[in-house]
Amino acid sequence: MYIHSIAFVAAETKIAQDAMYRLKHRYGHVSPDKAEVIVALGGDGFMLETLHRYMGRKVPIYGMNRGTVGFLMNEFREIDLPERIHDAQTVKLHPLQMEAHTKDGGSMCALAINEVSLLRETRQAAKLRIKIDGVERLPELVCDGALVCTPAGSTAYNLSAHGPILPMGSGLLALTPISPFRPRRWRGALLPERAQVIFEILEPEKRPVSAVADYTEVRDVSKVIIREDPSMDIRLLFDPEHNLEERILKEQFVE
Repeated sequence: MYIHSIAFVAAETKIAQDAMYRLKHRYGHVSPDKAEVIVALGGDGFMLETLHRYMGRKVPIYGMNRGTVGFLMNEFREIDLPERIHDAQTVKLHPLQMEAHTKDGGSMCALAINEVSLLRETRQAAKLRIKIDGVERLPELVCDGALVCTPAGSTAYNLSAHGPILPMGSGLLALTPISPFRPRRWRGALLPERAQVIFEILEPEKRPVSAVADYTEVRDVSKVIIREDPSMDIRLLFDPEHNLEERILKEQFVE
């Protein structure tokens, strides 16, 4: 892909802003709504914000790490940026769609690139009923919460909750409990990427639960429906020597 126009966006940190200033001076800059590629400078959190902000444009996004972990980012270098973008490998992602219904009869939809998580709001443990494609699979899960994640999000909150790492292209979603109390030995499930997951909150008045799609939170939910949205394409660009598949594979051997 030969690039004629690049938009640079950056996190608010000084290191990211300084990098954006230098790159704009070296390569020029157009607004994100006119660019052929967007270069995001920051960490994984800023990359997630950028992906959400420009999801509707379906423009490829190339990240360079000016944050901490930078799992979704490429190594930062100022030189040869057009050549690196030209040689980059494209990873296509589909976000999860969360449809959250609240106790007062309201509803809200949001998209998640990493995961949709349900979390208890008080000291009381949450009680959840889980249905997959309309079939009840777990009548009652007593826990701090539960989450459904994509392969791209499997190394984030899901991994911290002892969920499995999913290779890109696996066609799977991970359903992972957060601090499960009953059934104590249940460690979650692997689901087809097109599966529909329904969480029904039991005793919602006594045990209130919030639902979070990446960083969009809905409190006091009564039911949450989660499914992949195949109509939304997200395109991430990675250097061939440091692609996302290799990072996910490598993460499984970290001590």
